[in-house]
Amino acid sequence: MKIVSTNRKAYHNFSIEEKYEVGVTLLGTEVKSLREGKANLNDAFAKVKNGELFLVNAHISPYSCGNINNHEPKRDRKLLMHRFELKRLYAKVKERGYTVVPLSMYFNDRNKVKLEIGLAKGKTTVDKRHDIKAKDEKRINDREGRLR
Repeated sequence: MKIVSTNRKAYHNFSIEEKYEVGVTLLGTEVKSLREGKANLNDAFAKVKNGELFLVNAHISPYSCGNINNHEPKRDRKLLMHRFELKRLYAKVKERGYTVVPLSMYFNDRNKVKLEIGLAKGKTTVDKRHDIKAKDEKRINDREGRLR
């Protein structure tokens, strides 16, 4: 598995409830650009339109050796998911105020581009501070354990 891009801000700004692996419909130049590792998921999110799931605001740089038929960097990309999973996800997003956030993009064993998305709920600043404090305490305890 070759990881192309990760969204580290997602774990800081959201608490992830569930994770799903979905496929992505891409153009040829987008796949070639992903093989070069040129993708950014920081401001991206997923949204349901007409019963289909789309990745919005994800940036995949144009292919360096492309011609006039190169792709648009921030176009909406359709995500491929089983219908029953999509219905369940859509119901949770509608009624409970969750959002769908991309976590990482990678090539699986059969060289297909996959996207890991998470059903997320936004954190408040107090929650973020608490997580940072817990991470610092864990780091200090690990350091003391190694020194003993």
